[in-house]
Amino acid sequence: MVGKDLYDEVSIQCSKLTTKSYSTSFSLGIFCLEKELRNPIYSIYGFVRFADEIVDTFHKFDKKVLLERFKADTYQAIEEKISLNPILNSFQSTVNKYAIDHDLIHQFLHSMEMDLDTKKYDKHSFEEYILGSAEVVGLMCLKVFCKGDQGMYQKLKPMAMKLGSAFQKINFLRDLNADYITMGRSYFPGIDLNRFDDTCKQEIETQIAADFHEGYLGIKQLPKGAKFGVYIAYLYYQALFKKIKNIPSEFVMKERIRIRNRQKFSILFFSYVKYQLNLI
Repeated sequence: MVGKDLYDEVSIQCSKLTTKSYSTSFSLGIFCLEKELRNPIYSIYGFVRFADEIVDTFHKFDKKVLLERFKADTYQAIEEKISLNPILNSFQSTVNKYAIDHDLIHQFLHSMEMDLDTKKYDKHSFEEYILGSAEVVGLMCLKVFCKGDQGMYQKLKPMAMKLGSAFQKINFLRDLNADYITMGRSYFPGIDLNRFDDTCKQEIETQIAADFHEGYLGIKQLPKGAKFGVYIAYLYYQALFKKIKNIPSEFVMKERIRIRNRQKFSILFFSYVKYQLNLI
């Protein structure tokens, strides 16, 4: 392997390293996809993770300037089919190979821009943010899973969006402390986090449960090569959701809720048995 092929391999390894460094859950889920699908999903995760890190953690730098540069570099990479940023190089390869709609990328980056300025969300801005930060990311992955089958993509699109929405809303509940106390963000519309109680929490959980139900219906209809990996991610988030549901609201506001790696591997083992027995 020489030249551009070697550089492309180095690029995807950077995306893979990024995924493994930031998320045990998604890393295990991607590992459970068929081999052909793994690198494209690593590349998508690497791209969205880097954008998210700009707006969430680079506090000592001009985030707006960095995000604008990242945005321009993204579109340039897609157009030229190469980038000296390895994360963007692997992402553009996936975008071009699987014909990922540029509107999905634009919507995602718009939500990242919203995080720079919006601190309190109303119903409209919340739905707009969820669409860009989560639902379209699910659609990027669905493009890869469907391998060009546009009929399947359109059929599964609404359910993939619901699953992405459920994941993101669980992230919001998990990160209430960091988002509100540290960065002053209040995502859930109509919820006063200064008066966050069990009733508020249950209202949010009802929304998540409905999204989860629709998302699971989509998982059952995914192609075989994608089904097990997405199911693993679903089970990890379901376990996190159950843990949050069993914790009082005041505790959720105080610290980040986590699932231990030991439990994640237990989920992996038992779900593999169910998958082999065709019980998904």
